[in-house]
Amino acid sequence: MTDETNADPTAQGRAPGVSRGQRSGFLVYLTGLGFAIVLTLASFWAAGTDTVWQPAVPVLLAALAIAQMGVHVVFFFHISTGPGDANNFLALAFGVFVVGLVVFGSMLIMANLNANMPPMTMDQLMKMQR
Repeated sequence: MTDETNADPTAQGRAPGVSRGQRSGFLVYLTGLGFAIVLTLASFWAAGTDTVWQPAVPVLLAALAIAQMGVHVVFFFHISTGPGDANNFLALAFGVFVVGLVVFGSMLIMANLNANMPPMTMDQLMKMQR
């Protein structure tokens, strides 16, 4: 026998773990949009300025990109490490793992193919095309 007295009658039609006051509303989306715009403008500024040490620009852009992904995950996907979001967080982690595995595997295969290709001159390539 289940205890139905503790069930929230207003939770009908919502995802599990999402309550009425939890991360919903226009203000959350507006805050996320503000952070996303600031991070995007900071990325364009970092790419076009001379005030940042030039070898550090790719590192700065990578850090801003990771921050941008964090903003999207928290403010727009509403994924947190709370107990109600465990399945969503694990699905996101698995997706990131699969994408990383595909990208890393593709780079490994391409590097192996490049290392095993015989060196050719332009004349040899032109002869092969005829």
